[in-house]
Amino acid sequence: MSNITPELRATLEKAPFPRLLGFRLLELAEGYAKVGVTVRPEHANFLGATDGAVVMCLADYAGACACNTTGVTRVAVQYNINFLAGSTLEDELTAEAKTFYSGRTMAVTEMSVTNASGKVLARATSTTITRPNQSPSQK
Repeated sequence: MSNITPELRATLEKAPFPRLLGFRLLELAEGYAKVGVTVRPEHANFLGATDGAVVMCLADYAGACACNTTGVTRVAVQYNINFLAGSTLEDELTAEAKTFYSGRTMAVTEMSVTNASGKVLARATSTTITRPNQSPSQK
């Protein structure tokens, strides 16, 4: 049985910060998520390129969505990202996340961010811990 209820999906889609950045939840399955964003002018850094914080947040959001489909609420305690290439305004970025370890108290998720042509821009990992007594749909 899938842990992905309509309520869980709605909760993940309505998260205020990802919505502020224009992130879209494209796919969601147990231990997997795919999210996207169209790079806007306000996503630019002082050089006119996509700010690394946008790329990192996109990967983080994908990872959070993926690890929170495993039946428990998880929050990050460690995050690592390697930036491999840059992107420009109006580029379409996609982050895919897969939780490859999900234990009772901890999970580990890998994320990759690509541009519209499929070029890998960043690779990341996160370690999350279980947050007891709270489901993602609770406030």
